[in-house]
Amino acid sequence: MSDLPRPGVVERLSSTPSESEIDAWHAVVSAAHRHDMPAGVPGPGRVETAGQLRVPAARSRIVRLAVPSPGGDGYAGVALIRLFEDDANRGTAWIGRLAVRPDQRRRGVGSLLWREIRAVLEREQRDSVSLELEIGSVGEQFAKERGFVCGLQLVLYVQRIADAAGDEAGAPELPDGYRFVEWTGTVPAANAALFAGVRNAMADAPMGELDQQPMQWDAESIAAAQRGFVERGGHLFTVTVAAPDGTYAALTEVGVRSPGDVRAQQYETAVAPAHRGLGLGRAVKLRMVRLLREQEPHVREICTHVADDNGPMRAVNKLLGYRPERSVGIFQAKVTEGR
Repeated sequence: MSDLPRPGVVERLSSTPSESEIDAWHAVVSAAHRHDMPAGVPGPGRVETAGQLRVPAARSRIVRLAVPSPGGDGYAGVALIRLFEDDANRGTAWIGRLAVRPDQRRRGVGSLLWREIRAVLEREQRDSVSLELEIGSVGEQFAKERGFVCGLQLVLYVQRIADAAGDEAGAPELPDGYRFVEWTGTVPAANAALFAGVRNAMADAPMGELDQQPMQWDAESIAAAQRGFVERGGHLFTVTVAAPDGTYAALTEVGVRSPGDVRAQQYETAVAPAHRGLGLGRAVKLRMVRLLREQEPHVREICTHVADDNGPMRAVNKLLGYRPERSVGIFQAKVTEGR
C-alpha cells in the first residue's frame, strides 16, 4: 500500500481514490460492520464502497477523510461527508460513513475524525449535520457525547422474498385505467418528468426534527440521481403506476448496491395525494417482488426504513410480510454547538 498516506494525521482522499485506498477503506467499514452489527445483517460489498468513494450522490459533493493506521497497514478510521448542494439543504450535511477499525478504538481516532468533520462543515458554512445510527449502539453513545440528538426515529423492516405469496406477487391488481410502467437502471428520458412529479410526493414524508428537507425533483435531476446509482456499480429497479390521465400515481425504487448482494435496499415508495387509498403502494411493492425474482434471483430479502409516525406505510409493509429487524435513528448536531 505504498500510495497510502502516512499515519498520525487525517488525510483527505481525492475524488479518484486508488484501488489500494479503496481496499483500505473497505477493510475498515467491513471490520466495523462485523463487530457492531447483529449476525445475519449483510455487510457492504466492495463495489458499493468503491462507488460511494468515486461517484457522489445527486446534487452533492463528497469529502473523504481517513486516518492511517499507526502500523502502516491501511486505515484506522474513515469518514465520508455529503455536502448537499440543492437550495433547500445548503445549510446542512450528511455523514455517510464514520467508522473506526475495532482494534484501533479507544485511541482517539473517532474524535480526530469528528474534529476534522467539524472543521470541514465550518469552512463550508453548514449549520448542522446528520447521520444514521443504530439505537443503543456504541456509535449512538459517541454521537450523543458530541452533541447529536435523535431527530427522527426509524425502524428497519425486512421482507423475505421467499415468503411473499407467489401468485399475488406475480400479478397485483390495479384499479381500472391504471397500468404499471417499470424499468431497470436509469429512467428513460420519456418517463423522467412524470417520474419526478410523483417522486415529489415524498415531500410530505415525516422528517421529524431534522433540518434536512426532502429534495425537489425535475426530469434532469431525477435522471442524474438514478444514473449515479448505476455508475456506482449498483442495479436499480423502478416500478411506477400510470394513472388514467397519463401522470404517474405511485412509485417504488429498489437497489442492489453490489453484484451478488443477497439483500436489496428499498429506497423510495410514494403515492401521489390524489391517488391514495386505492392500494397503489401495496401494488407497486408486489410488482417489485416479481421483478426481483426474475432479474436478481440471488436476492433473498428487501429492507426498508420507515418512520415511527408513518402509519400508512407501516400498514402496507405489515400486509406484505415485512418484519421489524432493528431500530435506528437519524441523529443531528448543530455545528456551532458540537464539542
